Amino acid sequence: MKHRTILFLLIFIAANGFAQKKLDDLLQKHNTQSIPYISVEELRMFQMNDIVTILDAREPEEFRICHIESAINIGFNNFSAEEEQIQKLNKNIPVVVYCSLGIRSEEIGEKLKKAGFTHVKNLYGGIFEWKNTGYPVIDSTGKETENVHTFSKHWSNYLRAGNPVY
Repeated sequence: MKHRTILFLLIFIAANGFAQKKLDDLLQKHNTQSIPYISVEELRMFQMNDIVTILDAREPEEFRICHIESAINIGFNNFSAEEEQIQKLNKNIPVVVYCSLGIRSEEIGEKLKKAGFTHVKNLYGGIFEWKNTGYPVIDSTGKETENVHTFSKHWSNYLRAGNPVY
């Protein structure tokens, strides 16, 4: 029994390391790191201290399924830094942008920087990594949910916790 437990732990650690490498490879392929990353753990500390603006760069239908508490949905396809909700934000406090994995959010982060936001970060691994780490997400009614919008079956491969919805 003891050997099985040790074997299970080793397989779990190896699988988790493989998943992290896959995410690293994906982000390296699609991102330039023009917007610095912030880890989910760092964002959680900021969120708990209420000193951050969190922007969700996914589309409204993704946001309705789940989002990080206190996040503001700004979308991706029709995003404009000239929108009233963006113009009302304090440009001098930390802003963290996220999407599913951190690809779309980098592009939105670049637009925010051009619009004068001084402390913009991209959430490494996006809402998938947030959920994979065990942090809560809420649905459109404000209730905690296990559902995570993954856009497609292909992208759901990066979600290791929760229920993929697409």
